[in-house]
Amino acid sequence: MILRNYAIGFGLAAVFTGLLIGFDVGHLRHLVLNVSGGYMALGLLFVFNGLVFAGAQVAAAVLLMTEVEPPRKRPPPRGGLRVGALAQVPAVPRHR
Repeated sequence: MILRNYAIGFGLAAVFTGLLIGFDVGHLRHLVLNVSGGYMALGLLFVFNGLVFAGAQVAAAVLLMTEVEPPRKRPPPRGGLRVGALAQVPAVPRHR
């Protein structure tokens, strides 16, 4: 289950990175295509975006997991200790 969420997160990262390059945000397309080592920067951008998106996806999946417990029938109370009721006690000031 968790691996599926990691795959979804990395898929979203691929789409996000593709949109960043496609729309040339911050002239990233120019940097990737025209600078030496640009493809390495693109790979790092994808990997780190993948880690962020996959982590968010897994965290959301874990938080949305629920366990349904059947309601338990409690036995009726049988005796026990009585608890005293609270009573007001006046505070008397002490003189020194």
